[in-house]
Amino acid sequence: MAATARSLATCIFCKIIKGQIPSFNLIETDLSYSFLDIGPLSKGHALIIPKDHAAKLHELPDEYLADVMPIAKKIAAAQGLENYNILQNNGRIAHQVVDHVHFHVIPKPDSTDDEGLVIGWPAKSDYVDEVKKYHEEILGKL
Repeated sequence: MAATARSLATCIFCKIIKGQIPSFNLIETDLSYSFLDIGPLSKGHALIIPKDHAAKLHELPDEYLADVMPIAKKIAAAQGLENYNILQNNGRIAHQVVDHVHFHVIPKPDSTDDEGLVIGWPAKSDYVDEVKKYHEEILGKL
């Protein structure tokens, strides 16, 4: 059973969860609330927000995280999506705008950059030795 959810009076997502700001609700559970984004990247762009106020993913209790992915799956299936992104950002330089953990379901209707998420992927090459060293370091902390 989840502990009492934290809430922040000034948080726009906490206000949406409490019904203080209207939304186009999709699925609500005891732990999560989902709705259509009013500033979508494409038709059907939805947000899923845990009802516990945490700014970053690692601060959120696991039971809230476990509730989110089945909701994302249902939203994608209900729209019949074949191509879509599930996006979750942590921190300003990682493009998080609202300091409340949230997940985006973003349909990608075609291969152009006109709709849906548009990203670059600046992959590094020739980093095997560095990856090996970091692997050993992080394994010691897991």
